[in-house]
Amino acid sequence: MKKKIRVIQYGVGPIGAGIVRLMREKQAVEIVGAIDKDPSKAGRDLGELVGAPDAPWGIAVTDHAGTALGQKADVVVHCTSSYLKDVEDQLLECLEAGCCIVSTTEELAYPFRKSPEIAKRLDQTAKDWGVALVGTGVNPGFVMDKLVLTLASVSQRVDSARAVRIVDASKRRLPLQKKIGAGMTPEEFRRQVEAGIIKHHGLPESVAMVSDALGLGVDEISEAIEPKIADERVVTQFLEVQPGQVAGVHQIARGTCKGQEKIYMELQMYVGAKDSYDTVELKGLPEIKLTIPGGTHGDIATASVVVNCIPAILDAPAGLRTSRDLPMCFFPPSAEP
Repeated sequence: MKKKIRVIQYGVGPIGAGIVRLMREKQAVEIVGAIDKDPSKAGRDLGELVGAPDAPWGIAVTDHAGTALGQKADVVVHCTSSYLKDVEDQLLECLEAGCCIVSTTEELAYPFRKSPEIAKRLDQTAKDWGVALVGTGVNPGFVMDKLVLTLASVSQRVDSARAVRIVDASKRRLPLQKKIGAGMTPEEFRRQVEAGIIKHHGLPESVAMVSDALGLGVDEISEAIEPKIADERVVTQFLEVQPGQVAGVHQIARGTCKGQEKIYMELQMYVGAKDSYDTVELKGLPEIKLTIPGGTHGDIATASVVVNCIPAILDAPAGLRTSRDLPMCFFPPSAEP
């Protein structure tokens, strides 16, 4: 009998918890450990922590990574931070334990332009230990990069690419509503943007990936972040936004080649959005436009993308990989170990 895929969950916040619940449904997966640096989570049963109906599972969350990594897992699912520099040591420790990694760190999705030295260290360490790692999710990881490249596969020529994503954040988790500045004054929002606290991470990474994959030759990537101001009162499960306050972010990334725009990516993520959708448009031969009415649900889809990626990262060549490198796949719950 083939052995199950042994997985450790690193980070048990809202996204990590959703991933854990989904992994529990997979017949081919065995969760063997969990890591979280939050003292309030350490020592708790993982099943109880994520609200699983069949808890307890007999899997204790630990705040000491080495303890969990000693379980000799095949894969670490990593969900701790958006910033690559903040998680480099975590990733290296997992690689040196002989584990493949699927991470939701947005800056890991395509780090070769912004963080080339970290990317080089991670790639070499993964190759030294014969394992692979990838940063993925919905955005980056799907809507504004993988989906763009998938549509391009039926093109004879692509001259430019455009992606627009409108998200109603009122249906999303509290940490995300806070991350986009919902309920702030416009002045506080701009101060937080200047401090690097308020923003959605990953648009420049998606621009770089699309440019390199489609040969668009982007030589400059710019990004603008503005507040989306509420024009009416909005009440979510977690907070209240008054007219004139910030409802969320309006973020635009552009990739240009010799001053000519080749890639345009726009994200509006705010509470109270009336019309959510994802649109990808390619100019070239042929002209292609695809719209997903209602958009791709960020939390549900992120867990799905990560879990579906587990078999692919185990089959990938050793080193730092991207969603561009890996096949699109679905990991059925009934898949045999």
